[in-house]
Amino acid sequence: MRRTRLQHVGLAVLLMLGSWTAAGTLPAAANDSSTSAASSAAAEAASASPGLLQAMQRDFGLSKAEAEARLAAERKATALVPAARRAAGAAFGGSWFDARNRKLTVAVTSDAAPSTVRAVRATGAQVRTVEHSARQLDATKAHLDRLPAPAGVSGWSVDPAANTVVVNIVEHERTDNDVQRFVARAREAGPVTVRTVRGAPRTFAAGTVGGDPYYTGNVRCSIGFSVHGGFVTAGHCGQPGAGVSGWDRTYVGTFQGSSFPDNDYAWVSVGSGWWTVPVVLGWGTVSDQLVRGSAEAPVGASICRSGSTTHWHCGTVLAKNETVNYSQGAVHQMTKTSVCAEPGDSGGSFISGDQAQGVTSGGWGNCSGGGETWFQPVNEILNRYGLTLHTA
Repeated sequence: MRRTRLQHVGLAVLLMLGSWTAAGTLPAAANDSSTSAASSAAAEAASASPGLLQAMQRDFGLSKAEAEARLAAERKATALVPAARRAAGAAFGGSWFDARNRKLTVAVTSDAAPSTVRAVRATGAQVRTVEHSARQLDATKAHLDRLPAPAGVSGWSVDPAANTVVVNIVEHERTDNDVQRFVARAREAGPVTVRTVRGAPRTFAAGTVGGDPYYTGNVRCSIGFSVHGGFVTAGHCGQPGAGVSGWDRTYVGTFQGSSFPDNDYAWVSVGSGWWTVPVVLGWGTVSDQLVRGSAEAPVGASICRSGSTTHWHCGTVLAKNETVNYSQGAVHQMTKTSVCAEPGDSGGSFISGDQAQGVTSGGWGNCSGGGETWFQPVNEILNRYGLTLHTA
């Protein structure tokens, strides 16, 4: 970012670091076994910016203490996922964060050995017995990915808590013959449940209307996350070689890679007096948030989004690896959330705690009446282009 913009960001970073120093609660190293439970809890609370806590209080109806407790529980659940999955082995049926009891839930198939169930519980996760393994559900979804989908089918994904593949159809299209044929073929593939949604998915790019965005021609989108050498954003916002101008209309850089549909990701090089910082902006509504990593939050975890149109909004992770059927074509491996968004928010940041999650792709609804939004996971973008996330 150019100096005039960075002065605001730098001040926010200094203020946040100052608050840690004054409280004596700098985050402890993850591998320090001597850290007490009380110190660890204090460090986890300090790592959440006031802005993130304010947004969670507003969008979830939580108190400050409840928001801090939920974030701490979600960090613990996220860390448990790899070990719990290994313990379940072939019996693994999926996992999700249960917000009611603040624990990671791991599904295991009914034929799992008692020793397998004990091994999963030993990781600290709670166990639910299900009929279908994650491998079976993923195979069913993969079959659906190969079917031609009509516009009335908005997308499909595995729902581990329901132990099924959920096919979402647009409410006013549910009796359409093509939709009914798709549903019939989907049910032949394996365990499938049909749900209706109020609107069809669309991308959230917008024409030039001002604010604090970046621009490609007459398209306005939002920056996702800083990487070394540039930033990541949505693929539908620009093609490789397209020039990008910043919030002040000065030249920023160029789209170096872009994919849409099939995927919805891109990265933009940064130069000409601009540079990158590991910060998600709060737009003056909430405090800015430092980015410290990209650990993937589980289904059920809280998540917040920052964009140049609607600023900060929070919700929960509803589904992963969902195929979204836009009018331009299907996009795969998306994460669905209950967070709202509007045109111009495309490409913006999805973050859980201080962990980068992905860049805004599209959705349905708006921030007045509600809706759902999908994002492209950030780790997939980093791996695809060999990029390194800029972290604090």
